[in-house]
Amino acid sequence: MSDGSSFYITTPIFYVNDVPHIGHAYTEVAADVLARWHRQKGEKSWLLTGTDEHGQKILRTATANGTTPKEWVDRLVETAWKPLLDTVNIANDDFIRTTDARHEVNAAKFLQHLYDSGHIYTGEYEGFYCVGCEEYKQPSDLVDGTGEFAGQQVCAIHSKPVELLHEKNYFFKMSAFADQLIELYESNPTFVQPESARNEVIAFVKNGLSDLSISRSSFDWGIKVPWDESNVVYVWFDALLNYITAAGYGHDDEKFAELWPATHIVGKDILRFHAVIWPAMLMAAGIEVPTQVFGHGWLLVGGEKMSKSKLTGIAPSQITDTFGADAFRYYFMRAISFGQDGSFSWEDLSARYQSELANGFGNLASRVIAMVNRYCEGEIPAAGALTEADEAILATSKRVTDAASEAIDRLAIHEALASVWELVDELNGYITVQEPWALSKDPANRERLETVLNTAVRGLGTLAVLLSPVIPEATATLWTALGGAGAVTEQRIDRAWEWTGGTHVTTLDALFPRIEATVG
Repeated sequence: MSDGSSFYITTPIFYVNDVPHIGHAYTEVAADVLARWHRQKGEKSWLLTGTDEHGQKILRTATANGTTPKEWVDRLVETAWKPLLDTVNIANDDFIRTTDARHEVNAAKFLQHLYDSGHIYTGEYEGFYCVGCEEYKQPSDLVDGTGEFAGQQVCAIHSKPVELLHEKNYFFKMSAFADQLIELYESNPTFVQPESARNEVIAFVKNGLSDLSISRSSFDWGIKVPWDESNVVYVWFDALLNYITAAGYGHDDEKFAELWPATHIVGKDILRFHAVIWPAMLMAAGIEVPTQVFGHGWLLVGGEKMSKSKLTGIAPSQITDTFGADAFRYYFMRAISFGQDGSFSWEDLSARYQSELANGFGNLASRVIAMVNRYCEGEIPAAGALTEADEAILATSKRVTDAASEAIDRLAIHEALASVWELVDELNGYITVQEPWALSKDPANRERLETVLNTAVRGLGTLAVLLSPVIPEATATLWTALGGAGAVTEQRIDRAWEWTGGTHVTTLDALFPRIEATVG
């Protein structure tokens, strides 16, 4: 389908039963950084996010709040979930809701196709169901409850009792695809990443697959099963289809052919849905499987997974109101190894803001721009003969660009940033050693002064290009001060050191002002 020149990336569509916390924003930012990076490589990059709005949990919550499910989800989407994108500066290309007509109509087409092809049958099922996960649970997914739930089996994720359900409904013959799934994992080792996630999925499938119950008859909030309107489509079967319905499946074949397949960024708690159920569904429909499913780790607060129900949820605005969206984006992409669990603390956030953003990158930018204004009246000087120190900065600019690009190809965003920061640190050290303020005192050192400042400006512009996907506001401001040509987002990130600009710099306010307030 896709000819390789496009990069289609998705977040999960988030369940709108409550307001978003920083765990949701973390996923959004990661996908956004990857989309922006590929866009700056000259690829057609398309970022999809959205909301999952069907299911029993939504129905129960809406009823408890004295409203209809549609009114409940409409309010949450408009007042909480869409504003989240602005809060952390997400440049998504589309936002899909599972209550959108384009989704409901074409999801029904997909289901009908599987039914007509013999992949769906009628049956009865009894099992333990977690309403929080909207998922039937295996015994291995349950733990003994504590406190008020002592003596009961509870969901290992939500720590709440499961319900024993018995229903007559429709089943997808997922077990028939076990061998094909194993072949997929083994022939394409990068299909599921990181390696720990891949190993988990392979072990799960090799342990045996059951057929999947894909409809519910005990409530009516969902997409109607097209051949039997007494049933609604199981919420996960419905939700997974958003990745293709948004991309044109069933209604825009040209768009679908151009975009699909996609790279899916998901939390590890929903990995099996995306790495087992979803490719099996696509195989049954004769559609190419995704490019990759990447399961990132959890954000931990006080050693526990971020959770509203456990009162560990932190609203993104609690961070951005003080530190700004750029700092939010930088911190979570730099401080946490993408793919692993990571602990959030206000102390670490504040320390990294001061040392890495304010003192490291921000102060570097301010010093270089100020010295060009002071010693060269704002005109960017030409370089004279280069010394070994100057050549080293140029070499580092190229090296970290290549290293960062390679890391992004592996979705190792934290490694890409660590590579780029080598240039930040080296430039700071270069200025300290070269002492342009001392060179400026002797006219005999004029050529050397101008060479040092030219080298520093070149390095700073390279940083603006490389960091643009992560801290877009600060780099756009810096780019303007450097007199960069066009917009920084238009620069080829894989050749960042080749950036071009005008002849003069302008003034630059602090990119990351010092913050004295106590937070947390």
